[in-house]
Amino acid sequence: MTELLHWDAQVFHLINTGCSNTFFDYLLPFLRNKYTWFPFYLFLLSFFLINYRKKGVYIVLALALCIGLSDTTSSHLVKKSVKRLRPCKVLEQADDFNLLVPCGSGYSFPSSHAANHFAMAFFLIFLLGKKHPWVKIPLFLWAFSIAFAQIYVGVHFPIDILAGTVLGSVIGWGTFYAFRNQVCLNHLPENNSLAEL
Repeated sequence: MTELLHWDAQVFHLINTGCSNTFFDYLLPFLRNKYTWFPFYLFLLSFFLINYRKKGVYIVLALALCIGLSDTTSSHLVKKSVKRLRPCKVLEQADDFNLLVPCGSGYSFPSSHAANHFAMAFFLIFLLGKKHPWVKIPLFLWAFSIAFAQIYVGVHFPIDILAGTVLGSVIGWGTFYAFRNQVCLNHLPENNSLAEL
């Protein structure tokens, strides 16, 4: 455990200070801001409702459930059990530390940003990836960039991000398969294109 935490601190400093540059200082706080992605979320909502109508409503509800499960599990179950302090709390007096956003009052492990965005990304990858394989890499990179930004701005350690990534990916995968089996195939007409899922 000691070696793991030592590695965690080393990688954190490598990203937080070793990769520091003016471009990232501007871009990454912007990427991890929840308001930045409202147009994207609105686009997804409109896309599913317009193109899939009744089935689109189920998709939106399943996606909302996916994010809700991820956020509840990471923020209210795991974080409050582990109670790991954020790097911005542990290193606030350190000289070799960059904090680019407000620290936040919650605990650090796992990262809810990472969990929620990877849950959403994996749900969409499994939902759309078979028919539109080109969406897989952009969705993964979208979630990865937001997760990486959490380390760069100083509010999460790398292990927090890894745990959030795994948690979110599993929840996204699990929610999709539950949705596909219980909603898409059993309760709605088979002639809709999403029945192929």
